Amino acid sequence: MNSLNQIRNIGISAHIDAGKTTLSERILYYTKKIHKMHEVHSGDSESGATMDYMELEREKGITITSAVITCFWKNYQINLIDTPGHVDFTIEVERSLRVLDGAVLVLCGVGGVQSQSITVDRQMRRYRIPRIIFINKLDRVGANPFRVVAAIQEKLGVTPVVVQYPIGLEAQFAGVIDLIEMTASYFEGEHGEDWIQRPISAELLAEAQAARDKLLDQISLRSEAITAKLLNGEDVPSNLIWETLRAGTLAHEFIPVLMGSAFKNKGVHNLLDAIGLYLPSPAERELVTAIDGTTGIRVPIAPDPTQPVVGLGFKLTEDEYGPLTYTRLYSGTLKQGDRLYNSRTQRTVRVGRLVRLEAGRRQELSTIAAGEIVGLVGIECAAGDTLCSPGTNLFLEGMEVPEPVMTIAITPKSKADSDRLSKALQRFVKEDPTLHVSTDPESHKILLSGMGELHLEIYLERMKREYHAEAYIGKPAVAFRETITRSADFDYTFKRQAPGHGQFAHVIGRLEPCDQPFIFENRVTEGAIPPSWIPACEQGFRDGLKTGWLKGYPVIGLKVILEGGSFHPTESSDIVFRIAARQAFEDAFRQANPILLEPMMKLEVETPSEFVGRIQNKLLARRALLLGSETRNQDTIIWAEVPLLEMFSYASELRSLSQGMATFSMEFAEYWPLPKELTDQVR
Repeated sequence: MNSLNQIRNIGISAHIDAGKTTLSERILYYTKKIHKMHEVHSGDSESGATMDYMELEREKGITITSAVITCFWKNYQINLIDTPGHVDFTIEVERSLRVLDGAVLVLCGVGGVQSQSITVDRQMRRYRIPRIIFINKLDRVGANPFRVVAAIQEKLGVTPVVVQYPIGLEAQFAGVIDLIEMTASYFEGEHGEDWIQRPISAELLAEAQAARDKLLDQISLRSEAITAKLLNGEDVPSNLIWETLRAGTLAHEFIPVLMGSAFKNKGVHNLLDAIGLYLPSPAERELVTAIDGTTGIRVPIAPDPTQPVVGLGFKLTEDEYGPLTYTRLYSGTLKQGDRLYNSRTQRTVRVGRLVRLEAGRRQELSTIAAGEIVGLVGIECAAGDTLCSPGTNLFLEGMEVPEPVMTIAITPKSKADSDRLSKALQRFVKEDPTLHVSTDPESHKILLSGMGELHLEIYLERMKREYHAEAYIGKPAVAFRETITRSADFDYTFKRQAPGHGQFAHVIGRLEPCDQPFIFENRVTEGAIPPSWIPACEQGFRDGLKTGWLKGYPVIGLKVILEGGSFHPTESSDIVFRIAARQAFEDAFRQANPILLEPMMKLEVETPSEFVGRIQNKLLARRALLLGSETRNQDTIIWAEVPLLEMFSYASELRSLSQGMATFSMEFAEYWPLPKELTDQVR
């Protein structure tokens, strides 16, 4: 077990196909965690990238679930999480970043800052994660790291500090120049394992010196010592540059940018050094805070192994050994057999086994201290639960979970399939918060909702393989929402006579459109409704959000203002006020000119320039809003917002339009009003 200062909890994130899993494989190879490198797109379930340990991942050549592994580089212990790049699995990125201290954002040297790159960067900002950028694939035709650096500044709105200079590009890419130590790095041997440092060649020396001068000029703004040396014409020592870069990175003032080609085994050693030099240890990250469940006060959680245990269960899986909870330990020391208090369920659980996570394998542990990411075997909890020492009642901040945008109906083929299907869905919903299961009240079919076609396809395939459950699958349907377009008042009295005593509740107020999912505002004057029943009223209004009036879809973008009402001393209760609020909501909602909202997707299409016209025309036919385009060498990137309703079967159409040479990615952007002429077509 390394000291706290030598631990690096980092994630590798990127747009799909930027090369992050290939990069992870090289990191594991050069840190001697594995002795043979495998490639991502082997299509072989027996071999494949170490971090893509699921059979489906190896067959499809994509990362589906985040995987954790521990490796060692020089004096550092690196707890590494490789996350998916496909937007359908964004929850895997979200919950991983929630518990990490630092991250590597991988960008393609040709594609640069792509749609999912922006999303991942936004997630990193949300959790205040210091990061470094690795510009990958500099061996590819069209690679241009200088254009990528400009895009980083323009599209991500951050200050990139380039610490390396490429030695050649495309087929001539041979290595990188370290602008801090002014040495050239080459990578020799069968798999680039021999890291050779040589003097910079004469033809590149002037360019490298100019790049170093720019680097020093950028970071001198936060270092008086560097400024003084530059003014005096003195050489700036490497240690001072490293310290300044580290301080600026941890303070989110700039981001170090490194370069290489993971596939060609170049630049990964330098990146490993940079992880130790610039990214924080658990002791250096911004202090985590938690809410004391007893007092409601926010308290800091120091990464101190002598303090009570505080950990966050951020991911759940289940296999033949039972439930496994991926846990980040923020404080305390945990031993096998210890008891932990789940502050959400208010129950105590026993840690049967403690394991270090090694992608698809596990290593038994007897004890673990603050700052680590480990697996707890055999405990029952949910993703986002806080686990702490008995006697401690703390709640760590959870994670943001996006709402599903697509639904399919599934019907078991037999009674045996029904039982197996039920078990599968119970497990999958517990593992993945973005997967929702409900029942259609009319057809009684099971409705499975997720983040996209691929997301649902993967779970249907897992259902067959892991549980042997067969089902009839309905066509995908869009997850619409309902909202209101004008204000509406309510004045509703719920009154019912019953044996013994009646039921009475009276609520007055109004509904208003708003830009938040839901807001409840209490303006009840004292005495109209007892304060103890106001939460029941709010819950009644929240009940109304679950099904709208137009087509029965959930309601968003609505503010409820409760202004008054009346009660009866013996016939009123919290449950009666909850019912009254629900009925008042429905009555007012019908009068507020409700409309349907449809999910709009941010679309990015990369295509040879010769096909741009026909692709744009077809997008317009799909009700797309074209946002712009950019030409990169022989390819063009098209950006658009397009209704998800219009995007079914787009993959096959795009292949046909581009002779199979165009690719696309999309992610949820926002909800827009559905055109009136299409509303009647929605079931």
